[in-house]
Amino acid sequence: MPPPIQTADVDNDGFLKDLSCWNEAIACGIAQNDNIELTPSHFEIIYLLRTFYQAHQVAPANRPFVKMVQLALGKDKGNSIYLMTLFPQSPAKLAAKISGLPKPPNCF
Repeated sequence: MPPPIQTADVDNDGFLKDLSCWNEAIACGIAQNDNIELTPSHFEIIYLLRTFYQAHQVAPANRPFVKMVQLALGKDKGNSIYLMTLFPQSPAKLAAKISGLPKPPNCF
């Protein structure tokens, strides 16, 4: 069961202003604003994305995001259709936002 929902200071697009204040409760609050209830499947991608960001200091745009997931978790999860079921419309952008990361380059 996820922790109680918390709120944090976000910019006009809903991205955290202070990346260091992220935690699972903040993630749940951000996701709730986008009508998403986080599941273990979401958190699997979120933690993968946060690990990538720690190593590269950038959140990947959509194609590299899909490829990153494919390399780490296999073709069943590393495809656009699966990721859109978790993070609708723009998976890389929404996953980055919920993960407490900056907006990926080239995401509007």
